[in-house]
Amino acid sequence: MMKKTLVALALTLGSTLALAENQPVTLVITDDDTMTQGIALVLANQMQEQGGQVNILLCDTAGDLALKNAGGEALKPNNVTPAQLLDGAIKKGATAAVCALYLPNTGHKPEDLKEGIAPAKPADMARALLEPGRKVLTF
Repeated sequence: MMKKTLVALALTLGSTLALAENQPVTLVITDDDTMTQGIALVLANQMQEQGGQVNILLCDTAGDLALKNAGGEALKPNNVTPAQLLDGAIKKGATAAVCALYLPNTGHKPEDLKEGIAPAKPADMARALLEPGRKVLTF
């Protein structure tokens, strides 16, 4: 009985780990609150460490995180800003984009964005959001 239980547990854990591996996740961040942006990006980094494929869409004031000169308030306990957390997620393989409305409505230009960040293409973003099995989280 114990052997069957251990085998079942191992299979369950293996399935759970397999689900996390390559799980596509899109985080849509629009909030201007530093703590909200921070926790969204902490979770993005954690999901990556657990095997998730993370895509980050920044819109409204959260789009400012994508700017080369993005600063912000450092959050405890690790004294990092949301912009630094975004940079970390990108370095680990996350993709990030600003919403298609961000640049034309803020006066910023594509060259103001950090390397690797560009405006999202609505058709491509819509297709990704409709993918079966994709988790979509909004902050």
